[in-house]
Amino acid sequence: MALSSTSLLSALNTTDSVPKVLHFHSPPSSSSSSHFPVRPTIYHTSHSLSISEKWRAKVSFFPAFLKRGKDAKIIKEELLEAIAPLDRGADATPEDQQRVDQIARKLEAVNPTKEPLKSNLLDGKWELMYTTSQSILQTQRPKLLRSVTNYQAINVDILRAQNMESWPFFNQVTADLTPLNAKKVAVKFDTFKIAGFIPIKAPGRARGELEITYLDEELRVSRGDKGNLFILKMVDPSYRVPA
Repeated sequence: MALSSTSLLSALNTTDSVPKVLHFHSPPSSSSSSHFPVRPTIYHTSHSLSISEKWRAKVSFFPAFLKRGKDAKIIKEELLEAIAPLDRGADATPEDQQRVDQIARKLEAVNPTKEPLKSNLLDGKWELMYTTSQSILQTQRPKLLRSVTNYQAINVDILRAQNMESWPFFNQVTADLTPLNAKKVAVKFDTFKIAGFIPIKAPGRARGELEITYLDEELRVSRGDKGNLFILKMVDPSYRVPA
């Protein structure tokens, strides 16, 4: 559901259990043509193996963790590059939408925040960078009458959300959020504000659902119950929805 004013997240290494390595001492050089049998000397390798195993146990987590972070950074760059020329989605062709959706799904697969509704990364004011929601994009209006910028603010502690349009109308709407699981909420809009200050009660049908599928300190990806995709960037983490 689009949150929008126009439409209504040890093995103990015992010495006995460790393989043994055989080292052979070469016979001392001699002018004699006689050779003596070589006697193997046995060395236990439990100490070296134990250290090696301990080291691997300590570092094995880090390459995967670092790779995950690196992957997310690269995919984010790819996603932002793809949406940059699309006027927040208003100029996107079906092929553009498909490409953006594919990149977004790659990013969702490396989401570092598995329970966004329990994370304070969600708090603050977000700017909408891209959406497939035509009602939010207002594509039915002449371009001069469309909102230039859309924002969404969320307060996790009080489960409130606020959507704001910029020029030319400055409309706003607030909503209550009800968690359905650790990353999905039901959304119930309650009050519209025309031009930002004339309050109008929202109709009962103004509700939906929103799932937060990717979240970090910079970027958020969400999907609505009508199949729309939303990509937002953080612009003010200190902003709070008015009570």
